[in-house]
Amino acid sequence: MSVLHRRPWLATLGLALLLPLAASAQTAAPAAPAAPQQWTHLDPKANGVMGISTDRAYAELLKSRTPTPVVVAVIDSGIDTAHADLKSVLWKNPREIAGNGKDDDGNGYVDDVRGWSFLGGKDGRNVDVDTYEETRLVARLKPLYEGKSRASLSKAKQAEFDLYQRVKKDYDKKVAEETRHAKELGPLAEQLAGITGQLKQVLGVERLDTAVLRRPPVNDPNLRQLTDELYGSLKASGAPDMETVVKQLQEASSEAQNHLKYSLNLDFNPRGIVGDNADNVKERHYGNADVTGPDATHGTHVAGIIAADRRNNLGILGVADAPVRIMALRAVPNGDERDKDVANAIRYAVDNGASIINMSFGKYYSPDRDAVEDAIRYAAQKGVLLVHAAGNESRNIDQETHFPAPVPEKGKAAHPNFLTVGASASSNDAQLVANFSNYGKRVDVFAPGVAIYSTMPGSLYGSQSGTSMAAPTVAGVAAVLKSYFPQLTAPELKRLIMQSAQPVHTKVPQPGDKKTVDFAQLSSTGGVVNLYRAVELAAQASAAGGGSSAAGK
Repeated sequence: MSVLHRRPWLATLGLALLLPLAASAQTAAPAAPAAPQQWTHLDPKANGVMGISTDRAYAELLKSRTPTPVVVAVIDSGIDTAHADLKSVLWKNPREIAGNGKDDDGNGYVDDVRGWSFLGGKDGRNVDVDTYEETRLVARLKPLYEGKSRASLSKAKQAEFDLYQRVKKDYDKKVAEETRHAKELGPLAEQLAGITGQLKQVLGVERLDTAVLRRPPVNDPNLRQLTDELYGSLKASGAPDMETVVKQLQEASSEAQNHLKYSLNLDFNPRGIVGDNADNVKERHYGNADVTGPDATHGTHVAGIIAADRRNNLGILGVADAPVRIMALRAVPNGDERDKDVANAIRYAVDNGASIINMSFGKYYSPDRDAVEDAIRYAAQKGVLLVHAAGNESRNIDQETHFPAPVPEKGKAAHPNFLTVGASASSNDAQLVANFSNYGKRVDVFAPGVAIYSTMPGSLYGSQSGTSMAAPTVAGVAAVLKSYFPQLTAPELKRLIMQSAQPVHTKVPQPGDKKTVDFAQLSSTGGVVNLYRAVELAAQASAAGGGSSAAGK
């Protein structure tokens, strides 16, 4: 996912509110208990959190069934293939000999043992930061249309002129936003570090975490007001302690500066590292075998959500158990993914045996949309389900298209093998919808995407929030269904996942708006995905004879 999508916690945390809290006269609501670390796997009724009932499904419905192998492709920033909780679940190309410098299986990719990177060069170098799609479009169109009037152009050029006007406006907005972040976040981190240090001294603690903030050893009402507000912010954001928040702010400040220097720089173009013809969307064979890349944080976290080893007594549990395997495909830089790379990653996944593809990335301009849609249709022909994150901009994607799009440009019906996922939180109250999540009838289901604890590079673990986390939760559900009910087709998997998401009618704030709405209005199903219910439906379909008609009832 583009780096702009990696900061949903900034909105969730409400950092602008943190500094004046001590002087606030409002009475804070009592702090609610924090959700368990891996709340995703818990059951709404039995455990009181809006998880997907993973544990219950394995204990009650799947224990007597035998799973079959399934490959889930993760198109992302890269995966730490040495992670202790992932290395046993990674896909291995059985026809390729590692490190011999040959294309043993003749598929056009040399040494593609764990997957492939479409962001690498033959010399071993890799693209880390790339430009945004808005930057690339402005750089291309500005020389053609800057300073010109629409009336002076031929009808053939007016549509492109209109595109330039739209994208220039969005580009300028991003520049202004990143300039503000670069200016404000560093000093804010410094101020928050001071507040954190003072509170730790007053409370006599070494770490200002959720446990301390929930029940602080103070009677002073002003201090209690501050700790209650900080606890609520931490709980909403998924950050475990204030020290982590300070670090995140410092990193976000540096990130904003890098965006201005690289991703929003009209003269920056790192594509020479790859050595392909970036304009030739039909070109297939470029890149390298380095599926980890320079920054595997996002992809490693996503992979762990899907299928972190459930049997090694380490770290976390993925949604899917063995023999589900993760295929690593690197196509998402720090910046916006290119349509050509996305299309080729989909095709690689399909051609090399993936049944499910997770796509935790997205953008609002897609100049080579046709290439991606052709790849989606190719996946449909081969029976592959694509699971896509809805996006983190609090937008209605019925009104603003988020790419890759669930509905093709020339058509009204959604791709039958394409599932779009919004992000939900652990509590069934006004916080149920993640305030950063995109929404609309083009969102099929919601899934846990707030404070999701998963794998991080270096055999570490940490929490992240975003629809990037919700999509792999659903991809994991799809993998479980496909593993235990291998006869299910991609459209059947999509239908079962949607049918198992029971409508939730909790009143919530509409993302990006103060208006209160019924949670069920924010997606086409109105519900949160549930593995237990999905397995029940799949078992019923299987008992009735399987096939499309049974799964579709």
